[in-house]
Amino acid sequence: MTRIVVQGGQRLSGSVRASGAKNAVLPILAAALLPSRGASVLEDVPNLSDVRHMISLLEVMGVEAEWVDSTRLSLSAETVESKEAPADLVRKMRASFLVLGPLLSRFGYARVAMPGGCSIGERPIDLHIKGFEALGAEVEIGNGFIEARVAGGRLRGAKIYLDFASVGATQNIMMAAVLADGKTVIENAAKEPEIVDLANYLNKMGAEVRGAGTDEIRINGVRELRGVEHTVIPDRIEAGTFLIGAAITGGDVYVEGAISNHLTPLLFKLKESGATVVDDVYGVRVTANGPLRPLDVKTLVYPGFPTDLQAQMMAMLTVTPGTSFITETVFENRFMHVAELKRMGADIRIDGRTAMIKGVPRLQGAKVTSTDLRAGACLILAGLVAEGDTEVYGVHHIDRGYVDICDKFMRLGAELKRVEAEPFSLIEKKAT
Repeated sequence: MTRIVVQGGQRLSGSVRASGAKNAVLPILAAALLPSRGASVLEDVPNLSDVRHMISLLEVMGVEAEWVDSTRLSLSAETVESKEAPADLVRKMRASFLVLGPLLSRFGYARVAMPGGCSIGERPIDLHIKGFEALGAEVEIGNGFIEARVAGGRLRGAKIYLDFASVGATQNIMMAAVLADGKTVIENAAKEPEIVDLANYLNKMGAEVRGAGTDEIRINGVRELRGVEHTVIPDRIEAGTFLIGAAITGGDVYVEGAISNHLTPLLFKLKESGATVVDDVYGVRVTANGPLRPLDVKTLVYPGFPTDLQAQMMAMLTVTPGTSFITETVFENRFMHVAELKRMGADIRIDGRTAMIKGVPRLQGAKVTSTDLRAGACLILAGLVAEGDTEVYGVHHIDRGYVDICDKFMRLGAELKRVEAEPFSLIEKKAT
């Protein structure tokens, strides 16, 4: 099986550049279905497995996609004919469901497979459906598909209140509303930077979206959108992972492209732990000297502490002297990495949605398995400060959200390597 082998006792030092944000580019790729003329050229597109899945889905529906170079992608939806997102592709990645809003908005009809389950917790789609129905769509669910259509072909603007600030529902409704007749208001909207990036892309294409980044987004529908150039924002979770890496290893890391305003809760917690944080217009630097201090962390929707950095922060706290607490309020099943950290000697107890972490002097290298994307990053960080080697399996999860993670850590002085799985034929020959 493919694995990442991490040699323990490493101190990170140097500079690394944050890639484009996975959670920003996926809805932007879906939104590339909206323009009826012209191609969009997206820059800083991270070449991740999730991104490749989304591109494959768009191509099946008729989008012409071409990599201009390693981080620039050209997309033209002028010849899109299919209004159906097939099950085999949608079920590989939940974000595929975001094509429903653009298809419904542009064509007045969409048929999209139900998204697959999620290991870290429930992500219900009822808010998406309520939003589409408020805009005038008729939605039917059956045989594993969601089918939505609009009498007369065009959605109608409406006031929509989200029961909770769902990122996916906010994005899907935004994309549905930009070509609707009249004005749409989304109340209790999600505020994440990825929402703002999507709004900026839509506005460049000719949409009229205001208020992104606040809890009320106002959209005036337009008749047509056109392809444009757009640069994806840096990945705040990737940046945060490397900054935590500086703190856990007593290192000195500068993340080029990191936007401090996107990382405010993390940076405050790193300062509270005793690390030094310096930011400028080009990035963020974290330096740690001496023992860190324990923390009390609670994950919240943006602008609170991000759930996507909870596992990485836990890795740091396993070797922080004293007793720390992490409370997970966003997803109900996001402590699966705890069992793997305990394999490495971590002292962690779970009580409901709160983890109590007693810092130990050193972790021990072990064979561990990534249960989800951020758990994989957590285990690599833990391996950096463990005694001996740590073998991290479940690498396919890590590939969903980190571009060249081994190369980037090695640029910072870490000693780790990716060991690819041997072909079955070679394994069979060795056995005989």
